[in-house]
Amino acid sequence: MVGLTFDGLTAAQVAAAKPNDVPRRSSRSFSAIIRANVLTLFNLVIGVLWALILIFGEWQDGLFGLVIVANALIGIIQELRAKHTLDKLAVVNEAPVRVRRDGEEREIHPREIVLGDLILLAPGDRLLVDGDVIRSDGLEVDESLLTGEADPVHKKPGDQVLSGSFVVAGAGAFVATKVGTDAYAVRLAEEASKFHLAHSELREGVSNFIKYITWLVIPIGALLIYSQVSNSVDFGTAITGAVAGIVTMIPEGLVLMTSIAFAVGVVRLGRRRCLVQELPAIEGLARVDVLCLDKTGTLTAGGMELDEVLPLRHDQPVTDALAALCHADPRPNPTAQAIRDRYAAPADGWTAGESVPFSSARKWSGTDFGEHGAWVLGAPDVLLQSGDGYDRAAALATTGARVLALCRADRLPDPGDGTAAALEPVALVTLKQRVRPDADETLRYFAKQGVTVKVISGDNPEAVAAIATGLGIPDGHRFIDARTLPDDDPQKLGELLDEHAVFGRVSPQQKRKFVTALQARGHTVAMTGDGVNDVLALKDADLGIAMGAGSPATKAVAQVVLLDNKFATLPHVVGEGRRVLANIERVSNLFLTKTFYAIALSLAVGVAGVMFPFAPRHSTLVNALTIGIPAFFLALAPTLERARSGFVRRVLRFAVPSGVLCAVAVLVSFWLAHRGDSTLIEDQTSAVITLFMATWWVLVLIARPLTWWRVLLVGAMGVAFAIAMSLPFVRTFFALEPGGLAGDLTAIGVGLGAAVLISVAVKLAGTLRT
Repeated sequence: MVGLTFDGLTAAQVAAAKPNDVPRRSSRSFSAIIRANVLTLFNLVIGVLWALILIFGEWQDGLFGLVIVANALIGIIQELRAKHTLDKLAVVNEAPVRVRRDGEEREIHPREIVLGDLILLAPGDRLLVDGDVIRSDGLEVDESLLTGEADPVHKKPGDQVLSGSFVVAGAGAFVATKVGTDAYAVRLAEEASKFHLAHSELREGVSNFIKYITWLVIPIGALLIYSQVSNSVDFGTAITGAVAGIVTMIPEGLVLMTSIAFAVGVVRLGRRRCLVQELPAIEGLARVDVLCLDKTGTLTAGGMELDEVLPLRHDQPVTDALAALCHADPRPNPTAQAIRDRYAAPADGWTAGESVPFSSARKWSGTDFGEHGAWVLGAPDVLLQSGDGYDRAAALATTGARVLALCRADRLPDPGDGTAAALEPVALVTLKQRVRPDADETLRYFAKQGVTVKVISGDNPEAVAAIATGLGIPDGHRFIDARTLPDDDPQKLGELLDEHAVFGRVSPQQKRKFVTALQARGHTVAMTGDGVNDVLALKDADLGIAMGAGSPATKAVAQVVLLDNKFATLPHVVGEGRRVLANIERVSNLFLTKTFYAIALSLAVGVAGVMFPFAPRHSTLVNALTIGIPAFFLALAPTLERARSGFVRRVLRFAVPSGVLCAVAVLVSFWLAHRGDSTLIEDQTSAVITLFMATWWVLVLIARPLTWWRVLLVGAMGVAFAIAMSLPFVRTFFALEPGGLAGDLTAIGVGLGAAVLISVAVKLAGTLRT
C-alpha cells in the first residue's frame, strides 16, 4: 500500500478508510426477530379462521385471535431480552486487536479496524481480516478452520494471511487488505456467520410435529367444514363448529414456549457472565455425558509462580540464561511470564538472535545468544534423554509440579524435528500451579450427575494425574502418555479413552481425535479450554466451552464462553440446559395432547356427520386453564431432571393415547347429554365439563413431581374453572349452560373415568418421570 510505514496509518487515514463492519454472530436483527414471530404459518391460519368467525359467527368465539397478538408480543419481548444480553456479552467477549497508528501501539475494538491498518500478532490471536505479512518473527499460523489442513503454516514477509486463521507460534505484523464482508472467512461462511440455530434434537422434534400436524390439519379441516355445513341449517353455527375443531388442532403455543425457554435460558446464564453464542447450545448442555477438561486454566487457575531452579550443571550461567530467555519473547506465555516475574532484566551481553517460538506441538522454545550459545526451555521428556536429569524430572512431576528442562546447545535445533537432539541438560525448573478453589466442588457435582470427566493436557501425565487425584476425580490415578496411543486405530483409541481418566502430553491434533473417538462410541462430548491448542477440539466437540481469559481463537469457536473464568459456573450451565429440555418436554405433552384430541374429535365428527361438541370460546377457556397458563410457568420452572434421548417418541407415546381418550370422553359426554329437549349449548356445556376434567388431569400428571407451587398452580386452574361455571355473567360470555344436576354429575363422572383410563395408559407407556 502506497505510503505505508511501520508507524501504521495516521488519524486522517483511519477516518477515511473502510471500516471492518461485520454482522455480529450472536443474535439476529430486530427486523428478523419481528418477522420470525409475526409472519408464521400458524398466525396466517389462525388469522384466516378468526376472520371467518368475525364474518359468520359471534365475536366472543373469536377470542382465540388474541393468541396471535400474545404469541407475537411474548416471543418478540423474550427474544429481544435475549438479544440484548447476547449483544452486551458478545462485546465483552470480543478481544481487542493490537495495531500501530501514528507510530504508537494501541488496542482497538475489532469493529474499529480499517482497511490498511497495521495489525500486530502474537500467539493465540485470531485473524479477523485478510492481509499481507510485513514482519515475521517465527510466525506460524493455523489455517485448519479454513482449509482443513492441520499443520501450521510458516508465514514470511509478503505472504498472505486470511481471516478465520489464528496464530499458534511466533509474532509478526500484517497490513489489512480486505475488511468487513470482503474478508475471506466472512465470504466463505456468510450464512454461518449470521444468527443461526445449530442442530437441536428438541427444535427438530418440535418442527417435525408442526410439519406433520400441518399436513393433517388440511384434509381433516376440509372434512370437518364439509360435515358441519352439510348437517347444519345455520351456516354461522356450522362455520363456528368447524373453526373450533381446526383451531384446537393447532399447537399454537408450542413453538412460542420453546423459544421462550431458550431465550430465558440465555438471559439467566448471561446474569452469571456466561455467553451462549448459539441458543440451541443450551440443549447440548443437558445432553453432555463426557466432559473433557484441559488442566491448565480449567482445573488450575491462570498464571503460575516460579518455584525452584535446580541446576544439573554448576558451571553454567543458569540464572542469566533463564532471564535472557524469558525476556527474549515480546509476548511471553504464562510459563515465560512466571520466570520473567522472578528475573527483572537480562544480564548485559545477552543479546537475542535467531529464535524458535514455543508451540504446543513442539513443547519447547529456544533462542540463540551468540557467544553465550543457544538455549532451549521445554518439556523434560521431550528434551532430555534417560538419565539423572530425566529421572529427577519425572519424580518431581509426580508431586503435581510443572517441570521444565533448561538445555544448552551450540546452535538451535531444527524446529521441524519431533524432538530436540544434541542438547546439554543444564537445569530443571519447577513452577507452582494453583488449583482453582471451586474445582473440587464442581467435579463432585459432575460425578453426582453421571458426567464422566476426562482430563486432557499437554503436560507431563504424572503431574496431571497428581492434580486429578488430589481433586478426587474417579480413576484419576489411571493416566496414560498420549504419545503411546495409536494414531490409526479409532476403535482402540476409544477403548483406551473409556478406560482412563487422565491423559498427558496430548498434542492439539490428538485432542481433536479424542473428541471424535468419544463421539463414535455414542457419547455427547463437551470440551473446555482456554489455549490456542484447544481450538480444533472445541470446534469438533458437541459443546465447546471456552474461558473468558482464553485466547481470542478459542472464544471464537466455542458455543459457550465463561466470561468470568469461573469453573464453578459449569454446573449452572448444565443445570440450565437440563431445565430447558425437561420443561419443553412437559409443555409439548400438554400442547400435543390437545392437538390429538382435536384431530380425533374432528375425524369422528366429520365421518359421523354430527355437530362439533364445543365452540371456539369453549376451547379458549379450557385451553387457557389447562394448557396456556400452566405451560408458561412449567416452561420456566427450575428442575434437576437429567436429560434423556428419545424426546419425540416419548411425547407421542404420552400425547396420542391421552388425546384419543380425551376425545372419546368428550363424545360420550356430548352423546349422553343430548336429550329430546336439550339445547346445543347444554350439550356442549356437558362436553366442556368433561373436557376440562380430562385435560386438567393430564396437567396433574405432567406437573409431577407435585411440589407446593405445582399443587398451587393446578389447584388454581381447577378453582378458576369452577368460578367460571358459577358466575352467571362468565357463563353467559362463554356460552355455558349446565343441563341440571344430573347432567353435570354425568359429565363429571365421564371426566373421572377418562382420568382413570389416561393414568393407566400413561403408566403402561412409562413416559413420565415421577
